[in-house]
Amino acid sequence: MEKQNNPLSTGLAEKLAQLPPLPGVYVMKDRAGTVLYVGKAKRLKNRVRSYFQSSPDQPVKTRVLVGKVTDIETIVTQSEKEALILENTLIKKYRPRFNVTFRDDKNYPYLRLPLKEDYPTLTIARQAKKDGSQYFGPFASAQAVRETLKLINQIFPLRKCHTRRMQKKRPCIYYQLGQCPAPCCCMVDPSEYRNTVKEVQLFLQGRSREILSSLQKKMELESQSRHFEQAAHTRDRIRALGKTLERQAMVSLDFTDRDVFSFYREEGGMEIVVLFIRSGRLSGSRSFSLHRLQLPDEEILSSFISQYYQEGKFIPREIILPLHLKDRGLLQEWLCETKGERVIISAPARGAKHALLKMAAQNAELLFRREAAEKQSSADILGLLQEKLGLKNFPSRIECADISNIMGTSAVGSLVLFEDGNPGKNGYRRFRIRTVQQADDYAMMYEVLTRHLARARAHGTLPDLIMVDGGKGQLGVLLKALQDTGISGVDAVALAKARGNVHGAAGDCRDEEKIFIPQRKDPLILAQRSPALHLLQRIRDEAHRFAITYHKHLKKTRDLTSPLQAIRGIGAKTAQKLLTHFGSMENIRRASRQELSALPFLSKKTAADVYDFFRRDNKSGGDPRQS
Repeated sequence: MEKQNNPLSTGLAEKLAQLPPLPGVYVMKDRAGTVLYVGKAKRLKNRVRSYFQSSPDQPVKTRVLVGKVTDIETIVTQSEKEALILENTLIKKYRPRFNVTFRDDKNYPYLRLPLKEDYPTLTIARQAKKDGSQYFGPFASAQAVRETLKLINQIFPLRKCHTRRMQKKRPCIYYQLGQCPAPCCCMVDPSEYRNTVKEVQLFLQGRSREILSSLQKKMELESQSRHFEQAAHTRDRIRALGKTLERQAMVSLDFTDRDVFSFYREEGGMEIVVLFIRSGRLSGSRSFSLHRLQLPDEEILSSFISQYYQEGKFIPREIILPLHLKDRGLLQEWLCETKGERVIISAPARGAKHALLKMAAQNAELLFRREAAEKQSSADILGLLQEKLGLKNFPSRIECADISNIMGTSAVGSLVLFEDGNPGKNGYRRFRIRTVQQADDYAMMYEVLTRHLARARAHGTLPDLIMVDGGKGQLGVLLKALQDTGISGVDAVALAKARGNVHGAAGDCRDEEKIFIPQRKDPLILAQRSPALHLLQRIRDEAHRFAITYHKHLKKTRDLTSPLQAIRGIGAKTAQKLLTHFGSMENIRRASRQELSALPFLSKKTAADVYDFFRRDNKSGGDPRQS
C-alpha cells in the first residue's frame, strides 16, 4: 500500500483494513472535512483499497484525488442497486469536486390523449401519469410540442374546446374553419370520431404512411358517391400530411423510442449531447456542459446517465452509448425497474445506430468549440478586469450581494454568481433578514455577507472576487465581513453610481459608475464603453433584479398581514382569520384581552402576545411593522 502524505495516514490505513466486503457507498474527505468524491461499490473492501495501491497504470487524476484524502466514510447497503441510488443522492447533496455533478430541472412536455372520454382531445401535459390516457413524447421543447399540436389541429378534426365548454352547446370558430366537428352541439358519429382519433394515434406513432393510404381510399369513395365537397376536404388533408412527411427525418423503421448519448472531451471539459428518437423519428436534442472533470470517460458517462434518469426524465426502450460501461447490467436493471418495462443499453460499433452516435458526437464537438470560443472572449474580458482593478486573483468566479427593502419591511438579501463571465444560477442565493428589524442597509448587508461567507468557507466554494452594490460604506461592510469570517485572499470591490459627472454629445448628464477598491482613496472610473465595466454592471444589475423579485414576492404575501406575523405564533392563515373577524387592523389594535382570548383559533398565550404587541407599540409610538 502506498504511503499517503497526510497526518491521518495511519488512521486511514486502519479504516481501509476494516472495510467490509459488502455493497455500499464510500465518501472521501479532505483535512477540512470537505467531501471530495462519492462512489459506489459491489464490494467496498476491494473497490476503496484499489485507490491506494501503487500502480504505474494509475491515472494522474486518481493520484491527485488520493493525495488529498484524509478520511473515508462508508455506508453499507442491501444491494448494489441501492448503492447506485444512494450515490446519486449524496452527489446531489455534497456536489463533490471530483464527481460529475449537473442539474437539469427542465421537464419535457407530452401530448395527452384521454381515451376514456367520449370525444377525446389532445392537450399538453408536463408529466405522464397512469390515468388511462395515452401520452406521446416527451418532446424536446415547449415550442416543439406546440407546433406538433398546431399541425395536428390543422390536419385532423378533433374537438378543440375543454370538457367544461362542451356544456355551452355553442360551436366555436374552429367549427367554422372545418377543424372541429363540434360535438358540443352537433350530432357527431362516435365511430367516425374514433377513426379520427385512431389517425392521430398513428400520426404520433410515426405511422403516417398508413394514414395516407386510408385517406386516399376515403377520398376515392367520397368522389364515387359524388360528395365532392367532402372529397376536396380529404384531399387537402392528404396534401398537408404529405408536406409534413417531407419535413420529418426518419432515422429507423422499427418505431422504437431511443436516447442516443455521445460526447466530445478535451482535458477537463466535456460536452454531452443526447438525441431524442421518438417513434423512429429524430424529435430533438439536448446538450450538457461539464467542467473540471477528473475521472475517466467511462466513469463520467456512467455517473451522468444515472443522475440524468434519476431526475425523472422519460426512460425510452433503448439507450445508445458510445462506449461499453462496466456497470451496464446494474444501470439496465435499475432503469427496467424504474420504467416497469424492459430497457436495453447498447454501444453499437456499426450500422444505423452507430451513425446516430456519430451525429451526436459531431454536434457535441461543434458545441464544445463554440463554447470554447465564447470562453476565450470571456477570458479576455476577465483578464482586462483583473488588470484594471489590480486584482490578486483571476476573477473566473465572481459573486455580488444586494439588499432590497422599503423602510425595513420585508427586507431580503440576494447573492448571484457569475462563472467565466456567465450566470451560474446554481450558485444564486436568497436571504431573509433575521437579525435587523430597522431600516439599516449596512447591518442587513453584513448579515447576508457573514452568513454566506461562513457557508462558502465551510464548503470550499469561496469566490475569486466578491462585490457589493454601493459605495465606500458598503465596501467597508464587505471587508469587515471577510475579516470576521476569517477569510483572506478574496478580492473585494463595490460598484456605485454617481449622478451627472459625465456629459454626452448634447451636454446631457448621464450616470457614471464608480468602483471602490480597498486601500485606494479615490474611486476608479472606467470608460463607459469598457467591456470590463459592462460585465460589472451586468452582475450588479442581476443581483438587484434577483433581490427585487424576491422582495416583491414576500411583500405581496405580507402586505395585509405583515404586522401581525411579526408576533410569535401568528402565521399568514391566523393573521387572515384575525383580519376577517375584526374587519381591520385598527379594530384588532383596540381589542381587549378578553375579546382576543375568546377566539377559538388563538391560544391564551398567543392572544396575550397579540394584546401586548399593540400595547408595546403604542408606548413606543412606532409602527408595528418595525417591531
